[in-house]
Amino acid sequence: MMNQREQASKAREQAEPQAEKAGKQAEPQAVKPREEVREEAAPSLSEILMRAEKAYAAYMEAQKEVARAYRESELEAERVYKDNEQQAKNTRDGGIRQALRVRDATVEKALKAREEVIAQAEQAYRKAMEQAEQAYKDNEQRAKNACDESIRQALRTYEGAMARGWKKHEETVEQAWKIYAKEAE
Repeated sequence: MMNQREQASKAREQAEPQAEKAGKQAEPQAVKPREEVREEAAPSLSEILMRAEKAYAAYMEAQKEVARAYRESELEAERVYKDNEQQAKNTRDGGIRQALRVRDATVEKALKAREEVIAQAEQAYRKAMEQAEQAYKDNEQRAKNACDESIRQALRTYEGAMARGWKKHEETVEQAWKIYAKEAE
């Protein structure tokens, strides 16, 4: 589209040849006798008036062209503004979408990392519980084994003491019978 200056220049260019024509036609080409000049003066005055009206019409048309050019320029500026505004909105929306995608990806990674850490913690907890349970069972078994061994030892000691006591008892009873049997003789 033409800008306002180009359109105004074009309108001037169109008006200038018409004005020059009018000026050239108004110039006398040769000196003529007075009578001829008078006869020609009337038509030339009306011709000049017609040319002036045409020039005025051309001026008005040029003025309309300038007004149209200004309006077109205004519309073009408005269109460019709207295009720039739309482009800015698109850029803004694209930036927002990108920021949301980055946020979502970051949140997803954070959730995944959290789940992995929780899974590792749960695994470590289970392992610690298994180790604690195994340690408990091992200690319980050692305690039971030690208890059983202590009981067996106590039983052996008891049985040994009982056997010695019974033996002593038998020896004592036998001695008593021997003494009684000697005295009874």
